[in-house]
Order: sequence, then C-alpha cells, then structure tokens
Amino acid sequence: MQLRLMIVGASSGPFGEAARMARSLGAEVMVAETPDEALVHLRDAGAGLVMIDVDSDVPTFMRALIAERFAVPVLACGIDAPAERAVAAIRAGARDYIPLPPDRELIAAAIAQMAQADFAPIVGEDPAWLRALDFARAMAPAHAPILISGERGTGKERVAHATHAASGRNGFVTIECTGVAAEVLESELFGHEAGAFEGALAGRRGAFATASGGTLFLRDIDRLPAAVQLRVLKAMGAPGAPNVIASTRRDLAALVDAGQFRSDLLARFALATVALPPLRARGGDIRLLAATFAARFAAMQCLPSPLIDPATETLLTSYEWPGNVAELQDAMHRAVLLSPDGYIGPEAIVLADGSRLAPPAPVAGKPLIASLVGQTVEEVERQLILETLERCQGNRTSASQILGISVRTMRNKLKAFVEAGIAVVPVT
Repeated sequence: MQLRLMIVGASSGPFGEAARMARSLGAEVMVAETPDEALVHLRDAGAGLVMIDVDSDVPTFMRALIAERFAVPVLACGIDAPAERAVAAIRAGARDYIPLPPDRELIAAAIAQMAQADFAPIVGEDPAWLRALDFARAMAPAHAPILISGERGTGKERVAHATHAASGRNGFVTIECTGVAAEVLESELFGHEAGAFEGALAGRRGAFATASGGTLFLRDIDRLPAAVQLRVLKAMGAPGAPNVIASTRRDLAALVDAGQFRSDLLARFALATVALPPLRARGGDIRLLAATFAARFAAMQCLPSPLIDPATETLLTSYEWPGNVAELQDAMHRAVLLSPDGYIGPEAIVLADGSRLAPPAPVAGKPLIASLVGQTVEEVERQLILETLERCQGNRTSASQILGISVRTMRNKLKAFVEAGIAVVPVT
C-alpha cells in the first residue's frame, strides 16, 4: 500500500465516500468514529495521514497527538463548516482544510502531497536510470537493507516503492527523518510503554513492529539524529525486523568522515546502494516525462492530450532542472493549465512564481577544444570534476554518476584537491 490513512468521522455519508476514494487510489484506510477510537488505532498501527471531521474536538485531538509524540500530518474536513471552525483546526495544528462531499482529484492531491507518493507508472528510458531501477528490483528479494541516493526530486521514494513491490513482502511503512525531534522520532520508530513519559497514557507500537514482515522506508536517513542511529542499527538486526530501505540526498561516507553518521550503520547498507541520476543527465527522458505529465494533467482536467511545441522541447531540455523530476512535473502541470487550447508553447513553461523559464546563456569565447589547448590532462580532469560537482550542488554521488566514476574515486580525487589547497564545493 502507498499510504495508511486514518479517517476520523462517521463511516457513512461523505466520510465513507472519502474512504472509498482513498482505497481506489491505493491507500490502506482505517475508519474511526471518534478521536479517542482513532488514538487507539494509531497507537497500535500508526498512520501516514489523518483526516478528521472538523466538527470533532480537533484542538484536543491535536494536543493528544503532540503529548503522545505522534508526528502524523492531519487534515481537517467538513460539510459547509463555518470559516472560524476551519481556522481553529488549522491553528491547532491541522495542515489544511478539505471541504466535503469529497472530490476525487482533491483527495488524490491531498494523499500525494502528504505521502509524497505518485501512483502512476515509473517512466524513463535513459540507460543509467534503467540500470539503477533494475538493480534495485534485483536486490529486492534479499533480506538486506538497501540505500537509494540521489538529489531532491529524482524519484527516490518511487524507486523504494518499486523495490518493495518486487520483494513480495507485505506492508510498506514510511518514516520521515527530517525535521523531527529525536524523542518524537524514537516513539515513531520504536513505540513506547504507558507512562514512559508525561503524556504517554497508553502503550504504542512503533514502525519497526508495525512493518514487521514488510518494508520500512526511512526517508532522508542522513537526517537521522545521532541519538537514534544506534537504536536503528540494533533494531535492523533484531529477529522479525522489517527490511529497511533508506534514502539520502547526501554522501553518507562524507558524513561518516565528518563524525555526523555512524560508520557501522552505513556498513549495514553494503549490499546495495542505488544511485539515481539527476534529470539533467537523463537525456531524452526529459521529453518523455514532459509528454507523460502533460497527458496526465490534461486528463485530470478532462482535456485532450496536448501537443508540445518543438521550441518548448528545446527549452525543457536546455534547463538544468535543479528540482529534477518533481520540478518538471510541477512545470508541466502549470503548462497544461496555461494552455487550454491544447498547444503548449514556450510561454507556458513557467516557474512557480509565474516567471519564464530561461535557457542558459550561450558561452562566449573559444570553442571548448581550443580552450583546453595548453592544459595538462591532470588540469583538464580537475576542471571537469570540479565543474560537474558544482552543477550537482556538491552532491558527490550525482557527480560520480555523471562522470562515470565510483564515489570512492571521487572522494579520493577531492581529498587530493583539498590537500593541494584547491577549493571544493561543500557536501550537500
């Protein structure tokens, strides 16, 4: 399942319809009539998202979640609810308010936003991308942790879901490691006994127990607090532990060298590290993905599949896409909305603030080969490594993927540069 959703409200009527829609979108849905009943379910099985009737006592429910160290996002829902009630729910900590009766697209958007999940098939023909995906699927049956690395928006969670699907295991549980206090993350991962701390009114199962027999996905494991890393390491080797898939945007080996990540925890991922290439290195996949996203969003608006102007394709392929596939997807969503006539021209490709997507300025001066004359092979190699690293915003893994060298070779080269007094882009 893509997401475990808890709906707090009457099981009939609009809330029942919302539950049916969520199930049709691939979510595992639990329904609780009252907030107290919801807390019982959450302690036992957890959830990735809660939708609660705004007519319930949302502030008290939110305080209970905080007291018992739940980090689950909450959406308030209601039927013609007064504005002040919706505002009160958001002030209490709800992420947003959704009107009922539910709209399928609105439910899908809410689930995708909160779960960071995409239910469409994985698209791509680039050889490096296919090699990474095939490698992840081939490693899936082994009961051994898998690390997926790549820049923001490269599809790490999509590949994690594909890996889980190829494993034959039941149950997929996601834990977000970024921006969560260590004590809250400990409760999310390992649960706690009643009375373990002030506010722990009842015992709670953690994600390691909930995901037993399935897959536990640790999103951005590089952000795992130092105080929690040892417990995670021990839990991964315990009997009955779920298989762990972790994602990272950063070079964990560099973080080990900096004393920010445990070397023995990194060693647990020795079987498989799946490095996803950035979108800018995937060649024709930009055109393929753009067309796929445009057709998908047009269908959501009940519009025919749009045509993409060749000049638009040139613009799309010349842009660096720092946000990778996720940024391209958003850009094509805007393009469809800005092109009701079904023809996507360059003027429809804009950033989130509405500004035009500008291609990189042409480089003035001598042709590339001529500009290299007079330099040694060592100097040319250094320049290529450093400029590629800069384009990858300091991500050693992505730069290594583009250059066709191992991460270890990259680290050794950069170490030699630093020792020679040459500035190197910091690790990201």
